[in-house]
Formats: sequence, C-alpha cells, structure tokens
Amino acid sequence: MELSVMFFGADRVGATGAGPDHAAQYETILAVARAADELGFAAVWTPERHFQQVGQVFPSPPVLSAALAVATERIALRGGSVVLPLHHPLRVVEDWAVVDNLSRGRAGFSVATGWHSADFVLAPDHYADRRERALGDIPLLRRLWAGEGVDYPDGTGRTVTVRPQPTPVQPALPLWLTTSGSPATWEAAGRLRTGVLGATVGQSRADLADRIARYRAAYAAAPEQPGTHPAHGTVTLMTHTYVGVDDAEVRRRVEAPLKAYLTSYVRQTAANRGAGGGHAAEQGAKAVAALDDQQIALLTDFAFQRYLTWGSLLGSPETCAGTLADLRDLGCDEVACFVDFGLGQDEVLAGLHRLSALRKDLA
Repeated sequence: MELSVMFFGADRVGATGAGPDHAAQYETILAVARAADELGFAAVWTPERHFQQVGQVFPSPPVLSAALAVATERIALRGGSVVLPLHHPLRVVEDWAVVDNLSRGRAGFSVATGWHSADFVLAPDHYADRRERALGDIPLLRRLWAGEGVDYPDGTGRTVTVRPQPTPVQPALPLWLTTSGSPATWEAAGRLRTGVLGATVGQSRADLADRIARYRAAYAAAPEQPGTHPAHGTVTLMTHTYVGVDDAEVRRRVEAPLKAYLTSYVRQTAANRGAGGGHAAEQGAKAVAALDDQQIALLTDFAFQRYLTWGSLLGSPETCAGTLADLRDLGCDEVACFVDFGLGQDEVLAGLHRLSALRKDLA
C-alpha cells in the first residue's frame, strides 16, 4: 500500500479579522511537497476549489502542479480533483500535458463531477447534467491524451480536427474518479477502469468494504480500455493525518484546528443551493442550513469524536500503524494523507517524518 500527501485546507482568519496570507500558504505547500518527495511518498494531491473558505488557494490544480513539478524530482503530481464539467476537455488535456512535460512524466488526476452550485458560475449550463458530462468525457480524455484528433467547430462554425499540444511524456493518462460515497460512482469507476478516490470520513468500515467490493467487481467485468490502471484497479482513500508522539498529545494538537475545519466544511455544504441533485452531500445541504451555531458546534464535536475512533491517521505511531494495516486489509491501495487542516508548518513536517517511518515499516 502506498502513502501520498493530500492538500485540501481551509483558510484561517486571525482574531483581528485580517485576511489569510495566501503567499505563506503556497510556501508551506511547496515545503511539504519537497519533504514528501525526499521522504519517498508516492504522490502529492491538490484539489480544485472555488469561491469558498475551504480551499481558497486551490483554484487551479494544473497551475499549482506545474510549480510543484519544478520543485520536486520524483513524486507523482495529481489533481485531486479536477471538476471536469467546468472545463473544456481539450484545455484539461493541454494543461496537464504541460505538467507531464515539466515533471518528466509524473502527472495524473482524479475527475470530479462537481457538487457545489457556486462553483458553476464558471459553467452555469453544465450544472444540471454535470455527472453525465464528467463520466462521458473520461474516454475522450484518454483519446486526446494519446494524440487522437477530435472534431470541433471553430470560431467560424466550420468543423476542424484538432490535437492537443504539447505531446505528454506518459503514453497513458493516470485517471481516478472522485466519489463522496455513492455506490453508483464506485461502480462507474470500475466500469471506466479508472482508479477511485474516496475518503474514510463519514463512512464506516462496512460501508467502505461494500464500496470496494462493488468497484472490484465492476472493474473485473469491464472490457479492456486504453490507458487503464493495474489489473485490479486502484483504491485511494483520503484521511486526515497527523502522527504524533502519543494519542493524548495528538488529540490536544488537532482538536481545535480540525473542529474549525469541519465547521468551515459544514457551512460550505449549507451554502450549496443545489440540494436534492442526487449526491449525498447535496441531499443533506438543506438540513445543515437549518442548524444554528450551537447545533453546528455539536455536530462537529460528534464528527470529531467519531473520527478519532476509526478512519483517521490521528494518533501515536502505534495507533496509526494499526489504522494503516486495517485499511490495507480492507483493500485500500493508497492512503492520501490530508495534512493541511490547520496545523502549523513545523507540526505538519514533523508528523510527515514520523509517518514516513511508518510507511517503511508497512512496506
């Protein structure tokens, strides 16, 4: 089982109300990515987020990955995730082909359908059928990456055949499909023979065992497709991560920042005007929006307590080693360690070094 690093942090506003220092956040991302590269982690994942406190410094995964490409040497650079319905597939392939060249063949990304209505100010006509668009464009991404010409109307309305440039280093594009937990999305990833990018938070071990089994079955039954993952597919699970000296010390360090992060995420969910669109997060948005501040605090405290019991890498080396072994036994191929949920840079780097020792023991 591989270990990678995941970024998805929320901005922190100081007590004076001063805005966050985004330049400093990018410096931290670069420092953590360099450390992960030197320590032998498999990949660094950067998300696509727009217009919200959660993920303000991540509007463009390929732009940030291009910077990481020249700051690192061997680690894979992955978008986790690219909201495909917001972009023209040709532009997606061109952007990531640049990253692939700058990194000498280390690019890849996970496709997301998108869920927050505010994101779609970038493509308002693509919101209602965003799932169909995302799944339908995955075979097209593979064809374009392989250099196949595709017909599109040009500025005069005339149909022309175009091929994206530059030519990528990798002959096949490493792809995942992002899921918030829907069994249908896990099965779709299997049918398309992509990897699947999920999360442990909000799901029980039994839930994940069921989803992974569905994915493996769909993958095995699907026909061969160009540029696909290994024979059994790839399950990548994101989990909040901080490996400390002992469990009590870790709880003390992570409680306030993680609860603040969870509160920001709950408020973002409540702001989604697309509730009822079929995704689990959207279905709960109206209920969350009705909660007052005290109820939200109780909800985040419950989530924090539950998360400490299973599914997180928050604890001593011994506790986290047990969680990693459990995830491996569950069928997880890669754990994407979410490190930037509010801890300081020095704490994140110290935890990363302790996690690296666990990675070697696990191997």
